Amino acid sequence: MISLHLNGPGHLNEHKQNSDVSCNGENRINPKLLSLFSLDFNLWNYQHIRKDNMTTKEKKGHSYTLVLMVTSAAIGGTLQYGYNLAIMNAPTIFIQNFVNETFQERWGIQLGVYEVTLIWTFIVSIFSLGGLTGALIAGPMSVRLGRKKTLLLNNVFLLSSSLLALLSRTAKSFEMIIISRFLVGINAGISMNVQPMYFGESAPKHLRGAVSLSSAVFTSFGLVLGQVVSLRELLGSEPYWQYLLASNAIPGFIQLLTLPWFPESPRYLLFDCKDKEACLSALKRLRGCEVRREELDELLQEQNEIKSDRAKQPWDLLTDRSVRWQLISVAVLSSAMQLCGNDSIYFYASYVFQEAGISAGQIQYVTIGTGMCEFTACILCNLLIERLGRKLMLMGGYVLMTGWAVVFTVALSLENIVTWMPYLSMTCIFTYILSFGMGPAGVSVILPTEIFNQTARPAACMTAGFLMWLNLFIIGMIFPFLVSGLGQYCFVPFGTVCLVTATYIHMVLPETKGKTLPMITKEFYKLNYRGHRKMDLEASKAQYKLGEILHSTAL
Repeated sequence: MISLHLNGPGHLNEHKQNSDVSCNGENRINPKLLSLFSLDFNLWNYQHIRKDNMTTKEKKGHSYTLVLMVTSAAIGGTLQYGYNLAIMNAPTIFIQNFVNETFQERWGIQLGVYEVTLIWTFIVSIFSLGGLTGALIAGPMSVRLGRKKTLLLNNVFLLSSSLLALLSRTAKSFEMIIISRFLVGINAGISMNVQPMYFGESAPKHLRGAVSLSSAVFTSFGLVLGQVVSLRELLGSEPYWQYLLASNAIPGFIQLLTLPWFPESPRYLLFDCKDKEACLSALKRLRGCEVRREELDELLQEQNEIKSDRAKQPWDLLTDRSVRWQLISVAVLSSAMQLCGNDSIYFYASYVFQEAGISAGQIQYVTIGTGMCEFTACILCNLLIERLGRKLMLMGGYVLMTGWAVVFTVALSLENIVTWMPYLSMTCIFTYILSFGMGPAGVSVILPTEIFNQTARPAACMTAGFLMWLNLFIIGMIFPFLVSGLGQYCFVPFGTVCLVTATYIHMVLPETKGKTLPMITKEFYKLNYRGHRKMDLEASKAQYKLGEILHSTAL
């Protein structure tokens, strides 16, 4: 016999007879399972919710606070990733000359093309190593300091980087540029991990995908903004390249001035800080109205599930069978984001545009079109994600990228035979980037926030960020060798990665649109415990069924 006592307003004490569930051959329920679903609503003081919520249609509030919070966090967050990728293209020749001049003044050495290129490659690649470092420290920082404070403190790395870049020319030190790029990489690595977590934990369920995907929108916007600021008419000329490298401080200052006015993540306040009143206050501000009972019920259920759990580390996830396929999915999608070659295609764009007959002076303007493609695609993805779902947009994006990689390979192979083939190659660049932006660019980032619970989420985001930055560094180092070694077939490996990833998504990844964490966990349970005894599977189904009964009764 199971006795359910749901003491929240509008709920009667209900006694269900003859509801025994057989677990491991005994007619009993594990105490931990029972406590999972015995929700004490009195702790939440439901007097905060209007009494007529159960009889009248809830009044929807304005989420202006949520929109402004997203803008503030993203301007100093993922926007920096795209911006700092873009601003390094224009001053390439100027910084290379600066390195050569520095060697001549210090040691009287005239560097050759190979040596200058090697140093320049290191200046560019150190950004990825900084991002890798930032991804590793983002998890512990977000647990100890909270999501908002971590983003604010992250600006220390950004402002230090800007100062070093600004003074590097005066100090005649290219080493300061290297340190600057490493520090701004740390800043990008932290924000790319913590910001989607902050958004996913602050947004209501029906807007969770769109709000989390705004991280990708601001990343692509930062890319376009960096390309525009890098024009020769602005800061992309020889006298101003040091100001271009330091210009990333402006978004950081905007965030420092605005983000403190917005609340911390409600889930962090409830689960990590155990502060129910602060959580409720944050929810009210972010929703712009009284908090819906359904949302509180969902939070309470998740809180009871992780009541005795501590924050997990990445190595804890490796040994936890209950999240095995969630971790594999995050690893596959985070790696595919870089191994698909989308970021590398930006470096290849100049060559293709040149082959298409565009003059060297006009290439910088045409290149802005590549950034605009991704920006436009991310906006469309943001508008469609809650309608089409995560799985369809992810799989569709990689399928399209596979097709365009094949067309691109054919176009490159025939460009010396057919006169209009270079223009087809140029078209493939835009369509490849559009396909990437329509799904993989944003959905891959928000996935860890949707399939892991509060205790595992920071470790999952840390793992995803580590793999993303590691693969970005690897692909950046080997891409020149792929071009020289494979020639017109250089995009065959990228197309293969896209095809394998699309197949994995179709076969393994469940849809998460509009689902609560317990629902998503139930989907993964079949994979994580496949091959176990039938009795254990039946017991688990009974446990989930009991949970659904209790949750529906609580509503």
